[in-house]
Amino acid sequence: MATLAKQMRSNTGLATQLRVSMVRLNRRIRHQQDPGLDVTFTGLAVLAHLSREGDTLIGELAAVEHVRPPSMTRTVAALEAAGFVVRGPHPTDGRQVVVSITDAGQAVIEAERRRRDAWLAQRLAGLTDDEREVLRRAIPIIERLAGRSDPPTDQEDDPR
Repeated sequence: MATLAKQMRSNTGLATQLRVSMVRLNRRIRHQQDPGLDVTFTGLAVLAHLSREGDTLIGELAAVEHVRPPSMTRTVAALEAAGFVVRGPHPTDGRQVVVSITDAGQAVIEAERRRRDAWLAQRLAGLTDDEREVLRRAIPIIERLAGRSDPPTDQEDDPR
């Protein structure tokens, strides 16, 4: 069996290890969700998008989350029933539905961000200064891999 360092010498080995590590970290961050909050990961992603981008059409939300519009309609209905979003008519196209985040939805997403950031900050505190600097330098590279050219701002997180 190849050692981790040897395996990561190839692009394929690096890709495998990076994917596995990022999935594992993402899973740990996701599990920091308030256990009393009855919102799916997709629901939290919708709230984060609305918080960041503002009012959005259901079809656009579906495209962003890579789900079909009927699935997004169900997600939005659940968020609306919880009081986290409201649906309204499009100003010029009566066939379209615009989704907006409510104050309660904004409070939920902000609390989730704080909870997850606190967990990750605690983990980062256990690293050396040099390790944290490596991560700081890696962020723009990871963002490029993710298809973004600029690192996210503090408000641009995906709570999933």
